[in-house]
Amino acid sequence: MGRHVLFLDLQEDADLIAAYEAHHAPGSVPEDILASIRASGIEEMEIHRSGNRLVMIIECSASFDAAAKADADRCNPAVLAWEAAMDRYQKPLPWAEPGEKWIAGNPIFTLPGRFATL
Repeated sequence: MGRHVLFLDLQEDADLIAAYEAHHAPGSVPEDILASIRASGIEEMEIHRSGNRLVMIIECSASFDAAAKADADRCNPAVLAWEAAMDRYQKPLPWAEPGEKWIAGNPIFTLPGRFATL
């Protein structure tokens, strides 16, 4: 199983942040979106917030392919509608490329033990 950690900012507006959280509350994400996530090989996903910064942690099967997921999303009307709706709340990181949303984080430290490589 692979782990990916991604970052994105929200608009710096308390009402928009609250609305974004409401869209992600249990039972609020449309089933089509959840099905798309699962079909791609993403097995677990969490989004955490501190201020207006979001971090997404995903655990994926060995078959997960981020490029294939992106291609599938571009052909999925439900995903396109969801992403368009979320655009209002999201703000790209300052170093994001044009059109880029979630940016992958680079691991810089691993506590030796279970996850350490030999």
